[in-house]
Amino acid sequence: MEINIGIANAQRKDIATGLSRLLADTYSLFLKTHNFHWNVTGSMFNTLHTMFETQYTELFTAVDEIAERIRALGEFAPGSFGSFKGLSTITDATGVPSATEMIKTLVQDNETVVRTAREVLPIAEKTNDGPSVDLLNQRMQIHEKTAWMLRSMLD
Repeated sequence: MEINIGIANAQRKDIATGLSRLLADTYSLFLKTHNFHWNVTGSMFNTLHTMFETQYTELFTAVDEIAERIRALGEFAPGSFGSFKGLSTITDATGVPSATEMIKTLVQDNETVVRTAREVLPIAEKTNDGPSVDLLNQRMQIHEKTAWMLRSMLD
């Protein structure tokens, strides 16, 4: 059945393509944050273990919201490690970094997700795609705040 939500097919596809990159970055960050939650050690263990759990739980919910927006636009959401690896700009963690390196890495990765969302935003704004604009603004706000909170632990 044809989709007629007031956004041309090509524009819906462009938005969904950008959201697929955001989904891949978000899922990659979820996985890395969960890994760090399991493997953090040191004097900040309890604080970081709890903080990382809060962050990966929020990211898990976000993955579903982003994928469902892609589907609402009429496109299929990527959903495999291979597709995420090809779309994501978040790099895998190698080994088990120190707690401080975990924090620094997650600051950079949250900022990466913000940049990805910011790249997609003008495409959604140009087509008056309010739901995607709202989702992108929400994701930027959450990742900017998370990066700030993590950066504050480094002072």
